[in-house]
Amino acid sequence: MTDSAHPGSALELEGVTRVYGSTGTEVRALDGVTLRLPPGSFTAVMGPSGSGKSTLLNCAAGLDRPTEGSVTVQGRSLAGLSDDQLTRFRRAHLGFVFQAFNLLPYLTAYQNVELPLRLAGRRVDRRAVVEALAEVSIDGRAHHLPAELSGGQQQRVAVARAMVARPAVLFADEPTGALDSVAARAVLDLLRQAADRRGQTIVMVTHDPVAAARADSVVFLADGRLVGTMAAPTADAVAGQLAHLGELTAVSR
Repeated sequence: MTDSAHPGSALELEGVTRVYGSTGTEVRALDGVTLRLPPGSFTAVMGPSGSGKSTLLNCAAGLDRPTEGSVTVQGRSLAGLSDDQLTRFRRAHLGFVFQAFNLLPYLTAYQNVELPLRLAGRRVDRRAVVEALAEVSIDGRAHHLPAELSGGQQQRVAVARAMVARPAVLFADEPTGALDSVAARAVLDLLRQAADRRGQTIVMVTHDPVAAARADSVVFLADGRLVGTMAAPTADAVAGQLAHLGELTAVSR
């Protein structure tokens, strides 16, 4: 299948379930999650530890395969793609930012940012790499190794690396979790700009209500289920919703 049933969606999960383990010891990390995100949207995914946040991210990004249900990205179903096809699809259409930065320590900031282009076999456009570094205000330290950069600077390099190929969907897993408040705000500004200025779809897993408040909407998970959504979130409203997830979980069953 190459056409989504909802052509306005940049990312679509339909009844996605992910089960780990065997009968008697199985764990349902996701349980029938349906979610549709339009292009240019910024969505935060929240829930307690073990709620299925990272599993949802991994299934949506094609890093893990659902036990049941389907995932469609940019109108392309991920079902049936081989591992090699999934790898090529991710390189062409998806970007990733992680809490641990995941920069290669022996490569400079410039070399880390150009790496996705090289891995994809694309001609490296030096101007595109320089522009990506300038967008995150790291162009002055392009030839420094990660160990010579602060945590906030390393994360901005990671954001530039994720964005250099202009992916349609960018997944961020706790991107501010290891940063102080100033550095975290700078990274969130970059993600917000990616959605607003370039129309990229951002999916961010976070535990921080302040970070979630920068998104257009928040989806709440508990026990692998989608138990609530919030449009135009504020930090206080998100914190209040998190405090009552147990009640939402009971209603959803």
